[in-house]
Amino acid sequence: MILVSVPEQMMHVYRNGVLIGRSTVSTGSKGHATPGGVFSILEKKQTHRSKTYNNAPMPYMQRLTWSGIAMHSGQLPGYAASHGCVRLPYDFSQLLFSTTNRGGTVIIGDDKTPVPRLASNPGLILAPADFTPEMLHPLKKDDYDWHPERSLEGPITMVISSADQAMYVYRNGDPIGRAAVEIAGGDQLGNHVFTMLEGTTGKPSRFTPKHEEARWMRVTSEGKPVDPDTLASRLRFSPDFADKLANELKPGATVIVTDYPVVRKSKSDSALFAAE
Repeated sequence: MILVSVPEQMMHVYRNGVLIGRSTVSTGSKGHATPGGVFSILEKKQTHRSKTYNNAPMPYMQRLTWSGIAMHSGQLPGYAASHGCVRLPYDFSQLLFSTTNRGGTVIIGDDKTPVPRLASNPGLILAPADFTPEMLHPLKKDDYDWHPERSLEGPITMVISSADQAMYVYRNGDPIGRAAVEIAGGDQLGNHVFTMLEGTTGKPSRFTPKHEEARWMRVTSEGKPVDPDTLASRLRFSPDFADKLANELKPGATVIVTDYPVVRKSKSDSALFAAE
């Protein structure tokens, strides 16, 4: 899922509901506004030239309309300056081109067209339509929500936010649970990504004694690297929730740890997800 915010001149790219990339963009200038709405990637060409504007080069072109709107590499002066296309930095356009497929969804939010408001102000997590207010109410100590029936199969991603004092669990991009999290040793955790490996350590889990401790590998860290055991030792959440979650986890599951808020209120008090 690709979200383009015309007001912010930003692009956010999501996989399974989780932000995997973002970039500045340059959309249409006055008189050549980039249309808002929901589009599909109709065509992809690594080398392409404009048939309308003096044969101008459009590297890594991904067509959104047959009338000339596309995403492609181009100059980014820091403001909307194109003839309607979504210009991208060259390196980012290469990465995006290698990630997307024809038929992929692109949402352009311009604060005018009645498309999902999240396209104009997106953030770390992409809010599905069924992320209801009931799943966003404040959590007290040991509180949790658990709805595995929302998505029965697919990859699991967990997001632990020190700002929200909460953990959010997604499966195949759908929210299936969240829990209040207590953090020891300070208010911040840093920003890290871990992935679950095959097998266990053979020791009881610090979160639920009904299961053995899973093995985790650090994928990336911002700032000082932290190993999974050290980070886990600072966290506490409901053992009942931990037991339910452990029953669903499989190798390849991802944990994103962040000091950014995941859920916030917009200016209109509607639930939106926090931009980094």
